[in-house]
Amino acid sequence: MKWFLRSIGLALLSLFFINLSGCAPQTSGKTANITVWHWMTDREPAFQELSKRYAAKTGMKVNFELYAPSDAYTQKVRAAAQGGNLPDIFGVLGEKRDFSSFVKAGHILELTPYMEEEGSAWKNKFFPKALAVNEFIPENTYTVKPGIYGVPIDIMTIQMLYNKDLFKELGFNPQKPPATFGELLDIGKKIKEKNMQGLVSGWGEVWMIDCFANNYAFNIMGQDKVLATIKGEVPYTDPDWVKVFTLFKELQDSGFLANGLVTMVNKTAEQLFANDKAVFAFNGSWCVNVYKGMNPKLNYWAILPPQVSDKFPMSIWGGAGSSFMVNARSKNKEEAVKFLKWLTDADQQAFLSEATQNLPANKDSVGKIPHILAQFAKGMDFATHPSIWGISEFSPVIEAFDKGIQSIIIGEKTPEQVAQEVQKIKERELAKKR
Repeated sequence: MKWFLRSIGLALLSLFFINLSGCAPQTSGKTANITVWHWMTDREPAFQELSKRYAAKTGMKVNFELYAPSDAYTQKVRAAAQGGNLPDIFGVLGEKRDFSSFVKAGHILELTPYMEEEGSAWKNKFFPKALAVNEFIPENTYTVKPGIYGVPIDIMTIQMLYNKDLFKELGFNPQKPPATFGELLDIGKKIKEKNMQGLVSGWGEVWMIDCFANNYAFNIMGQDKVLATIKGEVPYTDPDWVKVFTLFKELQDSGFLANGLVTMVNKTAEQLFANDKAVFAFNGSWCVNVYKGMNPKLNYWAILPPQVSDKFPMSIWGGAGSSFMVNARSKNKEEAVKFLKWLTDADQQAFLSEATQNLPANKDSVGKIPHILAQFAKGMDFATHPSIWGISEFSPVIEAFDKGIQSIIIGEKTPEQVAQEVQKIKERELAKKR
C-alpha cells in the first residue's frame, strides 16, 4: 500500500513511533549493488523488471527486497534504524512526525541539492504537490531543516466515483454527474426510492471519513480557517464546522449513504462497487487496478465531490502515493540517487503506471496512461493533504472527530453535540501543551 495511505492511518501507525537518536552509522563497505526495501506487493514484478533494465544499462544491480504486510515492513525498518542497518533506499510508513524523526536522527539524506543542482531538471519532473509530501517547509513544527527528503514514485488522489450504468438506471444522464451537494441529496432520495445502495467507502477505517470531511471543510470555510482550527484559534463549535458535521446527517437522511457504511472496510466497499452493487464510491486512484481485477467491464467515472459552496474551491486529499528515501549513512548513496533519478524518468514512470495501474509521479508521463487514471491525475490541481500543511491535529481530536461523524450517521448524536465533544477534547489537548 502507498506511503501516502499509510500516512493517514494516523491512529494505528502512531503506535510505531520510535526514538531513533543515537543510532550507530552503517559500516559496511561500498558494494556493486544497491539494495531497496519496499512493502508494495503489487509492484514487485515491475520492480524486478526495472532492476534488470537498469543492470543492462549501467552494470549496477539493484536488489528490490519485499517485506509485507506493511506492519511487518514498519517493524523491520524500525529495527534496522536502531541497529544502523538500513538499506541504501527505503521508505518510511507513518505520520509526518515519524518521517521527521528519521530525518533528525540522520537516517535520511537531504535531496534538495540533487533536485536543484545546476543543469538538473529532476525537481521539475514531479507534480509539485507530490514532491511537497516529502518536503519540510521553513518553520515547520517538526523542527526539521527545510528541504526535500524523499522521492515520489507514484501519486494518488481520492475522489468520488459513480457507476454509469446504475446512474442511468436511476433515470439520470450518465454523462452529467452531480455538480452540487444539493444534487447529491436529490440522487440520494431516488436511490432510497429504488431500494439501491448509494455511497460505499471504507468508513469503518475512520481516516476515510476524515478525508471526506476535510474536503467539505475546505470548501465551506477555506484552508486558512481549517488550519486556524488546528492551531487552536478557531473552535470546532464554530458554525462552519457545525455545517460540516450537518452534511453527514443530510446525506444519511436523503438515502445517499449505503447501509452499514460506518462499519465498512474499504475492501468490502471495493467489492460492492466493482460488482455493480452501489451507485457511488469514495476511493483513491489505487482503485483503478483493484476494480480492473474484480470486474474489467465496470463502467464508471471519477469526479470531485460535488461542492456545497462556491465561496471556496473543493479540495481533495492527494500527493505522493509511495516514496523512497536514501540512507544518509549508505556508502552507496550517490549511486542510490542516480538510480532514483533514472527510476523517475518518463519512460520508467510510464512502465510502472502501465504495469501497476498507479498514477506516475512524473507529470510528463500522464499523457501515456488510461483515461480513468488521467481523470484521477487531474485531481492533483485540487490536491492537499495534512502532511503538507506544516501542522497536524492532535490524534485524540482526530479520533473524536471521525467517530463523532459515525455517531451522527447512525443517529446517536446531533452535529451540535459532536462539535461540542470534539472541542472539549481539543481544549484538553491544548491545555497539556501549556
